[in-house]
Amino acid sequence: MTTRWDHLLLDATLATFVGDAPYGLIRQGALALHQGRIAWVGAREELPGEAAALAARVDYLNGAVVTPGLIDCHTHLVFGGDRSHEFDLRLNGASYEEIARAGGGIVSTVRATREASEDVLFEQSLPRAHALLADGVTTIEIKSGYGLDTATERRMLRVARRLGKALGITVRTTFLGLHALPPEFRDDRDAYVALVCDRMLPELAEEGLVDAVDAFCEGIGFTPAETRRVFDRATQLGLPVKLHAEQLSDLDGAALTASYGGLSADHLEYLSDSGIRAMAAAGTVAVLLPGAYYALRETKLPPIAGLREHHVPIAVATDCNPGTSPLLSLRLAASMACTLFRLTPEEALRGVTVNAAKALGFTDRGTLAEGQRADLAVWNVREPAELCYWIGGSHALRDIFLGGELLSPDS
Repeated sequence: MTTRWDHLLLDATLATFVGDAPYGLIRQGALALHQGRIAWVGAREELPGEAAALAARVDYLNGAVVTPGLIDCHTHLVFGGDRSHEFDLRLNGASYEEIARAGGGIVSTVRATREASEDVLFEQSLPRAHALLADGVTTIEIKSGYGLDTATERRMLRVARRLGKALGITVRTTFLGLHALPPEFRDDRDAYVALVCDRMLPELAEEGLVDAVDAFCEGIGFTPAETRRVFDRATQLGLPVKLHAEQLSDLDGAALTASYGGLSADHLEYLSDSGIRAMAAAGTVAVLLPGAYYALRETKLPPIAGLREHHVPIAVATDCNPGTSPLLSLRLAASMACTLFRLTPEEALRGVTVNAAKALGFTDRGTLAEGQRADLAVWNVREPAELCYWIGGSHALRDIFLGGELLSPDS
C-alpha cells in the first residue's frame, strides 16, 4: 500500500447494501476515505497491515453502525407559510379534495410562496433542510410547484440550489409546473399547460435550474394527456421524468411514466397490476410516501406484495410539504413504512439509500463500496434495524460525512 488515506474507520458494523447478506452487513468492518470517495471497505482482518499507520486519521467506532448517507428522494421542502389550519379542518371532517376545491390545498401555498422573496423562502426553508441533515440525510430532492408562474418557480429552484451550497449537501431539483392549476388560468387549462411546456420549462432548464420533471396526475390535478405534453417537452430537453401517480385514483400514471423510462412513480396507493409490470419492465422505482398516507388517514395500502413479486425497487421518502406530509425525519418515514406498509427494516433502509439513489438517477451513492461518494452516517446503534425501530428522537446519529468531510450533525 502506497496511498495515504484521509480517514480510516475501524471496528464498525457496516451496512453496505452490497451483496446477498442481509443489509450487506460486515461486522468488525473497516472503511477508508480518500479524496471524497470510499477507498476501501471490508472486514478489518482483511485490511492491509500498514493501513492504519498510513491513514491521516483513524477512528475506532466500537461496533457502531455505518450506513450510506440517507437520501430523501421526494420532498417539497421550499415553500412559503404553512397549512396548519388545514390540518385542523381535516380533523374536523373535511376531505383533502374538499379543502382543495374550496381554494385551500396547494393553491393556498402558492399564494404564500408568491408573496415571499427569495431570501425569505431561503430563511424559511433552511431549518427544514437542516433538520433532514441532522437526521442523516446527505442528498435531498426538492421540487418546485408552489409558484406556478415563471418568476416564483425560478425563485424556488434557486433557493433549492442555495440550500445545497449552504449545508454542503447534494440537492437534486425537480420542476413541478403541473402541480395545480393557478387561479389566473382557472378557465383555460390548455393555455397553462402550454405555458409550462413552451416557456417555463425551457427557460428554467436553460438556466441550469432543472434536474428532472414531475407532474401531479390525478383527478384534482392533471390528466394523463396533459402529463404527456410536459413529458414530451422534458424528453426533448434531455431531462428525466417522474410522476405523482395513483395516490387518490388509478389513472395509469405509473405505466405512463414507465413508457418514458421514468426514474420513479410516487405514492402508488391505487397502483394496478399492469402498472407494476410496466414499472418492472422499465426499471422505474416505486417511491412510497408513508407521511402523506398517515397525515391524510388513508386506508388504501400500496400493493407491496405485487412490487416485491415483480422486483420493482422500492424507495421511501418524507414527501416533506406543508399540507399533507409536514414530516422532517426520513428515519421516521422509514419506520412508518415498516409499521404502516409492512416493509421489513431492511427494505425500508434500502429504500432510503440504494433505491432512493436509483429514484434520483444516481449511481455514485447509496451503498458502501469502493469508488462511491463518501457520504456516510455513523449511528449510535448496534443493529441496522434499530434505525427503523426507534420512533423519532435525535439520539441515533453520531457523525455524518459529506464527501469525506466529517461534519457534526448539530453544526
